Amino acid sequence: MTDDPTAQARAWRRELHQHPGIAFDVEETADFLSGVLAGLGWRVHRGIGGHGLVASTRRGSSMRAIALRSDMDGLALDEATGAGYSSRNAGVMHACGHDGHMAMLLGTAAALVAADDDFDGTVHLVFQPAEEPGLGALAMIADGLFDRFPVDAIYGLHNLPGIPAGHIHTRGGAIMAAEDDFEIRIHGRGGHASMPHLVIDPLVIGADIVSSLQTIVARSIDASRSVVVSCTEFITDGARNAIPGEVIIRGDTRSFTAEDSRLVERRIRTLAESVAAAHGATCDVEYTREFRPTVNDPGRNRVVAAAASAALGASAVDADCAPRMASEDFGEFARVVPGCFAFLGTGTVVGEGGTPLHSRDYDFNDDVLEAGIAFYLQLVRSELPPTAP
Repeated sequence: MTDDPTAQARAWRRELHQHPGIAFDVEETADFLSGVLAGLGWRVHRGIGGHGLVASTRRGSSMRAIALRSDMDGLALDEATGAGYSSRNAGVMHACGHDGHMAMLLGTAAALVAADDDFDGTVHLVFQPAEEPGLGALAMIADGLFDRFPVDAIYGLHNLPGIPAGHIHTRGGAIMAAEDDFEIRIHGRGGHASMPHLVIDPLVIGADIVSSLQTIVARSIDASRSVVVSCTEFITDGARNAIPGEVIIRGDTRSFTAEDSRLVERRIRTLAESVAAAHGATCDVEYTREFRPTVNDPGRNRVVAAAASAALGASAVDADCAPRMASEDFGEFARVVPGCFAFLGTGTVVGEGGTPLHSRDYDFNDDVLEAGIAFYLQLVRSELPPTAP
């Protein structure tokens, strides 16, 4: 093991990248993290919310405690980066940078061991499975995470292509949106393609519904609020010469308030049912809420901004960035204890840190590991200042 936490973090990141798991199936990842952290002298607690784990260390006499959180899971994609350390698990890759998030916490753990008088209190490193499906945070909370490891605050970082490398963006209040999913199942009457007058064509009805749903944001939502409605799947049971009898439309919506979420659900149901009825068909609408908004505590946001400025320079920090319409289940943690989530820029040029997340050719930019570790170290010192001699 090298004495340079950043160099070691790079090696750890590339090892983690080769062995991704999906959702709760991250036992291999948990094994690796546990081995590294135990080797560094941290107390490791496994099996929290599945294969989630918490590593803890305490210094001094302060009763204050904070948590630093990383997600663990990858995505069901075949990797196309061509890297020498590409995924060895077929059909799975770290396409969202969770390998980099874990490596930053491991580098922070190593650096805190090396500077054993740098803080006074308890640091918990929380490694969470199943962030991508939005289930892992709730699983860990239900498994007694904050009862077993009480904290004064929890913090998290997510890498973000499109922001200059090494810059941190954050904001008080809502920083990431809620995600709701919908499925509209249209029941028509299929038949021969040469005799459309004898059918109730759900494909035409579905196309009409998709177009109608685009009016929700334009005509039902206050223009000062941010809402997205996206249809993402259109599935039929037809064939080349057979008009389908059923069509399924799936999609998701993004919003920042419960009020807008409820409004969107009402409008989807009303529009779908009305359009179907106008054509003599029926439909069923299923609407589920998958992610709550991620809402930063204003006080914790000020702590993050100050720590980032001290570690990286004020010019590299935006403490009032625009909220993002993507979703994150860190928001579940922040509903239980004060929390703050921030973005760490990885670059603006595709292939040099700017490749979009969830792409088959995405690869975490190792050059920002140093910035992430420096930020976390300053955050620990800020929240758990060492006792004056």
